[in-house]
Amino acid sequence: MSIKWEGIMPAVTTKFTDNDSLDLHMFQHNIEAQLEAGVHGIVLGGTLGEASTLSNDEKRILTRHTVETVKGKVPVLINIAEQTTKNAILAAQKAEEDGAKGLMMLPPMRYKSGDRETVEYFKAVANNTSLPIMVYNNPIDYKVEVTLDMFEDLLQCDNIEAVKESTRDISNVTRIKNRFGNRLKIMTGVDTLALESLLMGADGWIAGLVCAFPKETVAIYELQKAGQINEAIDIYRWFLPLLELDINPKLVQNIKLAEVATGIGTENVRAPRLPLHGEERINVHRVIENGLKNRPSLPDYKNL
Repeated sequence: MSIKWEGIMPAVTTKFTDNDSLDLHMFQHNIEAQLEAGVHGIVLGGTLGEASTLSNDEKRILTRHTVETVKGKVPVLINIAEQTTKNAILAAQKAEEDGAKGLMMLPPMRYKSGDRETVEYFKAVANNTSLPIMVYNNPIDYKVEVTLDMFEDLLQCDNIEAVKESTRDISNVTRIKNRFGNRLKIMTGVDTLALESLLMGADGWIAGLVCAFPKETVAIYELQKAGQINEAIDIYRWFLPLLELDINPKLVQNIKLAEVATGIGTENVRAPRLPLHGEERINVHRVIENGLKNRPSLPDYKNL
């Protein structure tokens, strides 16, 4: 399956049991809810997936299990977030062996690479895998920006095909379109700027709160795509307080708490993360409860 870089692709959370092992039963339950809602791909092992806490074996288990679950209905992508070029290449090759259809790639972890180093890192992986690659450009959280000039160099690699645009600058969508046309597909990566980015020409949305609210997320995408902008805006305005849970250092805990509220997840996180408590928990729970109380009725968004 080649990847169409469009639509809603959940950056899914990793589910853990009470004794800190992979909870594949609840993980599959959530994946099935995403598929039923009509998502267009699944992204594993990102920030929301607690990538830094997962062993290589656990990443491979999640990849294989997801591939088996989706049965070719949508592409499965795995995040590459490594400290060395050697390990990034190895991770990409293992992902390909395990049935992943694409990669989401962060710049090198821990070391703040310079422009030339960043470009060479991405190109080295691209030249050692046949999988299509989406570059995750998030200088706010990861301190390395992939500039348009750097993309000019990166696009010499045919399998670097997309960017997860998370610079928080919506005008960057237009800059990318002006510079590269459709050669570089744009997947917006910031929940609170998602509809705005789609309306400016982003091709899809790597989403976070979709983990708890898959139907509402897909509905927004399908409505705006069909030109029913006002209907998309109405749902998006309801959604925004929930989406703001994604742009927070505790986004994993926030979204897992929302998954519990909608019945498609558990609150278990892997230490050093801990579940929310005290006033912080009360405030997040209040946002979720208010969202559920005012949850909108959705149109038949799959048949627009």
